[in-house]
Amino acid sequence: MIPGDVWVLLWLLLGAESSNLRGKTVTFHRAPWDEARGHVRARPKRDASGSSPYHGPPLTSCLLPLTPAEHIVLDHNTHETGFNGDDGSYVILTWVGDDTGVILVLSTISSPLESFHEGGSSRLYRSIDYGKSFNDISQRINHTFIKEEFGVSVGPGSSVILTADTPVLNNPGGIIFTSRDAGASFKFIQLPFHLAQPITYHFFNPDYLAALSIDGGLWLSLDFGARWTKVHDGVNSFLWGAGDNLFFSCSRIDAVEAEERGDLVLKRTQDLGKTFTIIHKDVFSFGYIGVFLFFSVMEDSRSPRVMYFSSDQGKTFSQALLPSASTEQFYSILDGDEDMLFMHVDNPGDTYFGTMYTSDDRGILFSKSLERHLFDGHRKSDFTNITSLRGVYLTNKLDVDGRIRSVISFNRGGAWRQLDKPENVDCEAHVKKCNLHIHGEHSRKNGIVPMVALSDATAVGLVIAHGSVGDSLSSSQHPDVFVSSDGGYSWKGTLKGPHLYSILDSGGLIVAVEAQHSGQVKTIKFSTDEGQCWKLYNFTEQPFFFAGLASEPGTKAMSVSVWGFRPEDDGQPMWVAVTIDFQSLITRECSKKDYEVWLAHSTEEKDPGTNGCVLGAKETYRRLKKESVCRNGRNYVVKKKQSPCLCTREDYICDYGFYRHVNTSECVKQPDATNKTMEMCLNGQEDELLTTGYRKVASDRCEGGFAPRLSAQTVRPCATPSTSSPLTSTSYVSHFDTPEERLVLILVCAGAAVIVLTAVISAALVVRRMVYRTREPEYRFSNLRSQDDSSCITADLLSTTSSNGTVYQQESDNLILQDFTGSVTHSSISLT
Repeated sequence: MIPGDVWVLLWLLLGAESSNLRGKTVTFHRAPWDEARGHVRARPKRDASGSSPYHGPPLTSCLLPLTPAEHIVLDHNTHETGFNGDDGSYVILTWVGDDTGVILVLSTISSPLESFHEGGSSRLYRSIDYGKSFNDISQRINHTFIKEEFGVSVGPGSSVILTADTPVLNNPGGIIFTSRDAGASFKFIQLPFHLAQPITYHFFNPDYLAALSIDGGLWLSLDFGARWTKVHDGVNSFLWGAGDNLFFSCSRIDAVEAEERGDLVLKRTQDLGKTFTIIHKDVFSFGYIGVFLFFSVMEDSRSPRVMYFSSDQGKTFSQALLPSASTEQFYSILDGDEDMLFMHVDNPGDTYFGTMYTSDDRGILFSKSLERHLFDGHRKSDFTNITSLRGVYLTNKLDVDGRIRSVISFNRGGAWRQLDKPENVDCEAHVKKCNLHIHGEHSRKNGIVPMVALSDATAVGLVIAHGSVGDSLSSSQHPDVFVSSDGGYSWKGTLKGPHLYSILDSGGLIVAVEAQHSGQVKTIKFSTDEGQCWKLYNFTEQPFFFAGLASEPGTKAMSVSVWGFRPEDDGQPMWVAVTIDFQSLITRECSKKDYEVWLAHSTEEKDPGTNGCVLGAKETYRRLKKESVCRNGRNYVVKKKQSPCLCTREDYICDYGFYRHVNTSECVKQPDATNKTMEMCLNGQEDELLTTGYRKVASDRCEGGFAPRLSAQTVRPCATPSTSSPLTSTSYVSHFDTPEERLVLILVCAGAAVIVLTAVISAALVVRRMVYRTREPEYRFSNLRSQDDSSCITADLLSTTSSNGTVYQQESDNLILQDFTGSVTHSSISLT
């Protein structure tokens, strides 16, 4: 018997958002074999929800028999690989390229470097047939021990980088192996520095690489690692932006513990390290998501942090209208695109919740979206973007009674509501409010569920998630698997107990394997009707301990691999991969009659004229009928038609300083802002914020209809901005070095100042007020001045030609970019 918390499955989805596929990486972890044989005691579980265990009617899955002919077809298309003699405790799978069929598997251990000399090893395997067979190619990297935490870095095209675990002492630099042909061959490269973190690819050009050394040097390579140039010293962190923009934060010469003090300088280079521009000083941390550059600023150790956003690569930026955060609080960007941002602001103290805000399309004005948003002691949020339907988001909140409840929004955070009870599952008789509650990252972190909600844009409306039915989320009730075919409006219980699941063939096929807390697995379940019914197939005659599912990035694939391990004859565990190809089972290509027209967001309660209107538009999709058993294929493209709707109040959220009245649903001014003028100060000018109290939801496409009226005008002069503004630009080339040149510059500037002053005074008499209308804020400012830079150390731009080619893309399994503060000592909320 194997305790449930022994097996840990780490899913790292490293997929690019664009068509330039960067691969998908899945990491499987195997516990030490003595632990697996029962020497680890399972942690006792407790219920944090306060509700009693649920003993209602059990969920019953619809199971259909597998015909003998189907069994024979699947047997002929099931391929098992045993990795004999492999002693790695970690297996890292990475798909390379787009529809290439190439998978690289790195088997390694997570131990100190000394383990290598005691017999530890790394092995590299390669498949060119989507995982049906593997070849050991360890000799191509000279059987080198590869850093497990750096993994396999896959970039644009078929580029791959592996980083060797090289001792710092007695070595001038690290070692990497690069490949341009998806691992068919590798090039050995000696770096002139030691890596502090994985190398980062440029978004589109695989030749452009950026790296951070352990001594804070920022290095660039423009030829896929063959040569490296050190472009800056004292660097804390960096990120690629759009185009060739590279952002990084650096420490000042006299800074001590700069990151904790908020004493970093944020810079940008647009020409690959030749020149630099200071964006802001006193920076605590920064990030980049969608089209937004964001950073938090703390002018001194006693000041609260404030957020700034830029949508033009840092050329101009504005302070976000958000509550400031103390050193005990944090900000977190939950999600974002070119239209808006979701922001979580932590509440003071160890509350484990905060307030979620949504921004306008400039990242300046933020409005409250959800209060008491759960954010646990691990700094993990359950916030999930349901990508199978536009505008849908799912998360959990911690209510005042201490219970966790799930809420869903269908209009990008404009309004939230609880999930409806599934049609085939009931609550106990004493439960007053019966709803479905979804387990998220918090539950996955605590080992209650093996994975979070799954959706994909190609499988329109389909959502698969673990959940429980009742008054609140409860760990005493074992989670089951639920499925929605309409983006979360209605749900159905589909599988009893925790499973790992995957969407294949653009939603035409779903596969699942039960996450056994003990014992071994040999059965996979698959459904061709979006989880309404399932068929079971025994994929092996020798069961093994289950580690996880792995499928090609996206949902186009028709095959899936089941990974795990079984003991060999000598009692040692052996990694096993079984790949099942369903393409020979589902052979018929879908035709027009297999598809139906479906109106998204349609419900029976809505008026026929507005039914389906969400975010100002109706969207009609062509999608596969549940009863159709056919193959969408790799060339399948989602087809939809969109038409605008008349505007209603639902297309608007309350503007900054306003809230929605419970009785009237109108937006009224917040009590603490009743006698305040809503003005914005721009470079000391007298500016007034005039607002209707409403702001159209970002990306809303409604036309006509409801139009908020402008409120009465009031005027108040704003304070003069501080003269110590940190908004400066720095160029490392001086163009006025002689006294004569400086005199000319002074005269020219003086003349220009007189002209500008006259123009400003004249303009001020004509345009004295800046009126803010819906979605037209003009609050961005730029006051970049050229000055000498003595705050940061800039390395001489000398090209270092020592071989270097470590390329790594710094991506993660979700879009959460958190601004971590110094000393937060949350204890963990546990659902166990």
